Amino acid sequence: MSDPLTALAEAYGVATAYRTDRGRDVEVSRDTLVAVLAACGVDGSTSGAARAALAARRAAGAARLVPPCVVVDGPGGPLPRLPRLPRGARAEVRCADGRVRGAGDGPLPVGRHTLTVEADGRRDTAVLLVAPDRLAPAPYSWGFLVQLYFLLSRRSWGMGDLGDLKGLVSWAGRELGADFVQLGPLHAMEPGPLPDPSPYRPSSRRFPDPMHVRVEDVPEFTGLTAGPRDRVRQLTGRAAALNSAVLEGSSLIRREEVRELKLRALREVYEVPRTPEREAAFAAFTVREGDDLTDFATWCALAEAHGPAWRSWPVGLRDPRSAGVAGARRALASSVGFHRWLAWVTDEQLADAQRAARAAGMRIGLVHDLAVGVAPEGADAWSLRRCLAEGMSVGAPPDDFNPSGQDWGQPPWRPDALAAEGYRPFAALLRAGLRHAGALRVDHVMGLFRLWWVPEGRPPGEGTYVRYDGAAMLAVLAAEAADAGALVIGEDLGTVGAGVREALADRGVIGTAVQRFEYEGGSEGRLGPLPPEKWREHCLATLTTHDLPSTAAWLSGEHVELRHRLGLSARPVARERAEAARERDGWLAELARLGLLPDPAGEVAALHTYLGRTPARMIGVWLPDLTGDRRPQNLPGTAGLHPNWCLPVADGEGRPVALEELTGAPLAHHLAEAFAGRPEAHRDIEERYAQPGSC
Repeated sequence: MSDPLTALAEAYGVATAYRTDRGRDVEVSRDTLVAVLAACGVDGSTSGAARAALAARRAAGAARLVPPCVVVDGPGGPLPRLPRLPRGARAEVRCADGRVRGAGDGPLPVGRHTLTVEADGRRDTAVLLVAPDRLAPAPYSWGFLVQLYFLLSRRSWGMGDLGDLKGLVSWAGRELGADFVQLGPLHAMEPGPLPDPSPYRPSSRRFPDPMHVRVEDVPEFTGLTAGPRDRVRQLTGRAAALNSAVLEGSSLIRREEVRELKLRALREVYEVPRTPEREAAFAAFTVREGDDLTDFATWCALAEAHGPAWRSWPVGLRDPRSAGVAGARRALASSVGFHRWLAWVTDEQLADAQRAARAAGMRIGLVHDLAVGVAPEGADAWSLRRCLAEGMSVGAPPDDFNPSGQDWGQPPWRPDALAAEGYRPFAALLRAGLRHAGALRVDHVMGLFRLWWVPEGRPPGEGTYVRYDGAAMLAVLAAEAADAGALVIGEDLGTVGAGVREALADRGVIGTAVQRFEYEGGSEGRLGPLPPEKWREHCLATLTTHDLPSTAAWLSGEHVELRHRLGLSARPVARERAEAARERDGWLAELARLGLLPDPAGEVAALHTYLGRTPARMIGVWLPDLTGDRRPQNLPGTAGLHPNWCLPVADGEGRPVALEELTGAPLAHHLAEAFAGRPEAHRDIEERYAQPGSC
């Protein structure tokens, strides 16, 4: 630590070296360290500047009686012992319910409280996070993995919507006994044409996208008068034609056209007078969502006026707290009000979908997905810029899967800014995702502990890891989930830091296991398929994901041919074909060993039956696997080459399958029967967790 830059980087949690997935140690360049520190508001450009910045950080820490955020394990945990407090110091806690407790006043409830410490004439406050010991275990359950846009019915407007989701959960719950539907992110997307419309690169994670609304299900729709009704009828006709083209296979999903049609129709519905009860509900929603909703609606209005890239707006509009923005908000009051209303009706339909899931008998219902980040020019990047590292992008270091590394084009949280705000912005995202859900999937859950930062304009390999306060981030996640009575699923695939899976498991966050990566000796050693009894219990087990080939394509080897046609093969195609065949044949041999082949319903059914033999708490079925769809929904790194995120569910010949046809898929009922006995098979474990005092 004699080098000032190294010491400064370590003080801010910036890794000066890291270990690759192959165990090779790599030293991070000084240029990268300087750039990352600058994004945190710290000057490390010279030895003198680094020494001064380090001294200032140490002085600031020494001046505080208590750090900005303190984590306590609960429930019922006592006020923690705090370091460096002088004799006679007094500490008290103002709980979330307004009650004040002293150091000896008994246990603290789970949640977010305010800690105040006084000593020697000084007074400091901090956020006190009390986390539950462990979230409740997931029930033995199964359900579907769905990207909502690809779930079209005959009533859709060209892409799947929340009305279609209600139809799916009602069928899956009542007829199949499924307990959940896991969705891709429903976050608000950037308006306008997108070269790669990934739901994992949203404009805002705080609010859902109103393009998911079923227009006809908005209560005010029935109040349209003659003129507006005629205009909406014309829009509905255009939407029906767009929907038919997608379902006939003559068109991809065209989000921009769907957005235009729905916004025009919803503006007509917005003008319909609301009943006093509806007006009161809208007002209550606006109060509940507060400044976050105001900022989001303001960004949407400004984006309509100036374009969606806020960095190109007039200078006075780039700061959400500026006088210029306040004036623009008044001038655009009608548009701001419309976008507030859109957020409300979307929230209402999300609530309806979750109610429909529970009414259909689903024990979990909707599982929402929290993306790892947001678009750099979107609503959240504008409203939360104080908490985001400008000039940086989240990604991944080079590894066997991506030899050049990955740059996801999303600004990361600043750890110091999050801590200074008591993790409130992060908690708000979680609360929104959990509000109408039985569980929340956290994409790249390892990001609670560290993220790979890539300086703008540099290749991903020239980045470094930045450490977060994993205990605090995990405490916020657990507290919000406990308050919502929901489960948490962590997507922990890929390179996972030491101790991360253990820390997640200790809090009751279940992991993710995908058949393609489950091998004896790990996904790198690949000493043979992992026998079902050796799989993790506390996980969501699946055959595939939205970023991998469908099961039918994997079995046929078609995914290799697709990569070859697109020029993505890094090795001779004959070699890739042979490796894919060996992988597939190894798994089929394992199925035969277990007596699961031959299966009258086919190899896809046998693979799912294999998942049912594992102790995994949750089993997820990729919805396109029901129909034999061979096309990947997303082929990473192929923007412009492959129609990522634009394909409806189809059969094995590529013919789109509407929701009305999907419910007749023979494989669906076969899987329902195969999974029906799992709770009984694991009854001993269920009973163990039901014992008083158990985790």
